[in-house]
Amino acid sequence: MFLLSLIWAWTAWNIYRPYRRSPELLGVISFIFGVIVGEFGLHVIAVEVALTVLIILFGELSGLGDAVGLIIALGSWLAIGVFYFRAQRAEPIMAQAVRDALGLNPDQPLNTSDSLQINPDFKRLLKPFAYRLPGVTQHKNIEYCTVNGRSLKLDIYHRDDLPENAPVLYQMHGGAWLENCGSKNEQALPLMNQLAANGWVCVAIEYRLSPGSTFPEHIIDCKRGLSWVKDHIADYGGNPDFVIATGGSAGGHLSTLLALSANAPEFQPGFEDANTEVQGCIPFYGVYDFLNSQNQRSAGESLSQWISAKVLKQTRAEKPELWRQASPLYWVHKDAPPFLIIHGEADTLVPVAESQELYKALQAVSEQPVAYAELPDAQHAFEIGISLRTQIVVNQLCVYLDELYRRHLQALSVQATADVTNVDTAIIDDATERNTDVEAQT
Repeated sequence: MFLLSLIWAWTAWNIYRPYRRSPELLGVISFIFGVIVGEFGLHVIAVEVALTVLIILFGELSGLGDAVGLIIALGSWLAIGVFYFRAQRAEPIMAQAVRDALGLNPDQPLNTSDSLQINPDFKRLLKPFAYRLPGVTQHKNIEYCTVNGRSLKLDIYHRDDLPENAPVLYQMHGGAWLENCGSKNEQALPLMNQLAANGWVCVAIEYRLSPGSTFPEHIIDCKRGLSWVKDHIADYGGNPDFVIATGGSAGGHLSTLLALSANAPEFQPGFEDANTEVQGCIPFYGVYDFLNSQNQRSAGESLSQWISAKVLKQTRAEKPELWRQASPLYWVHKDAPPFLIIHGEADTLVPVAESQELYKALQAVSEQPVAYAELPDAQHAFEIGISLRTQIVVNQLCVYLDELYRRHLQALSVQATADVTNVDTAIIDDATERNTDVEAQT
């Protein structure tokens, strides 16, 4: 019991004090236990309590050491429980980020009543991987292209009644750009299912991964998938003229690069004429500057080493222009779409400085609203399952995205009215001119 309690105490300590220094291996270990204990703390406490009860029932609890261990375990459970409910601190931060992303003044109201909100109650949090919601249909493994004999596929989520002209969410999964490290099947599922229930059409794609593939093949596939969405998503109720890009980690990098490099021919070989613009981007905890130009990451960090060895397959010294081309930070421009950047303050894999630098760069030049939410206590990949923090973030994103689409439709309506007015004015002017000519001839 004593040794077990020490392990439990370390996991509790780790969520409050995650490991952020070299070597990176310890950061990975800190990340794994940080996500499990930090996001699913109540489940962890239940398992540990059950093990303690079994130890007591089998008479294995004896002596001063085990008594001390029991006290340590009790303290660990209390610490984990407190930490879990500290996730509520994400709510005002996300709410303010949404207001910033919409460019609202403090006195401007925001309607949240029309967006689907799910209460993070005990029933919801009890099953953190029960993503499916009533009334949501999934279409799995639809081929969107074939590359070198390999079929690339995507999944589509939408409401059962197939709403017409629905906004579209376009999701790119993470996993360090590497094979067997991530797929479309297990990421962003809380967000996509809730948005689908809310009337959106959500698309999750797969793309070629390293080391079998080399950049820019990853982003080229993402662009191909987007082109397919523009051509075919209306068959599933989606509006091809309103697509929001999103993704986490490597997917955060790719979704940002996709949003900032719209119609860039170097990323669209053979389909240069395809429209790859999106109407917004929500990247989660991505790497945005491969060059590490602002020292966002520690010197000698392993991220650059595996990017060099497996993703780009060229060192920074050998081909700096390739490293720059792969970095979304250097694609920032004034016509960038609206951005809402999200990063966990406790991320041990990708430092928050990556998102902070992207936010500053966009804020300096973009003509569209840009916002940044740095979530207290949140680890890398914090939203992989349904937790208190995840549900808060997803609820706020539903509000943001619904309002963004409402504004899009409103702008179209205003433009249509202006066009009709211009046509009517032209007709009247033409008729007046003809009458004038007739009167002159008379």
